[in-house]
Amino acid sequence: MPLRREKVSSPSPWEHQYAYCRARRVGPMVFVAGTVAVDESGQVVGAGDVAEQARFIFRKIAAALRQCDAELADVVRTRMYLRDISQLDAVGAVHAEVFRDIVPVATGVEVSGLAGEGVDIEIEVDAVVSADPVFG
Repeated sequence: MPLRREKVSSPSPWEHQYAYCRARRVGPMVFVAGTVAVDESGQVVGAGDVAEQARFIFRKIAAALRQCDAELADVVRTRMYLRDISQLDAVGAVHAEVFRDIVPVATGVEVSGLAGEGVDIEIEVDAVVSADPVFG
């Protein structure tokens, strides 16, 4: 039986330019691309506040997951890329707000740069949906 395949796009000009999509579902697996705290108008949300950026990012990720018939409860892995690793505790507190009862595996690393001025964190997630609504 063929696996369910779908992709989710966003208004980001980067997706077309760099040939990627916001999220991709293949069977029960959902992969959400690296997500930054930039709104639809291109403005950084929470500039200077990494915790607020993380909250905004998790809301964007939740929306992408819903478009793939998944939810935050299906997340099994998170990856958080920070400009400044000393901010990991602030981000970890937000991660705990979102995933306290889910407890995915997680990675937090410092990187030398991220796409966009004022962007302090980028997050990506992988999820596994317990039941595929199309194929059971």
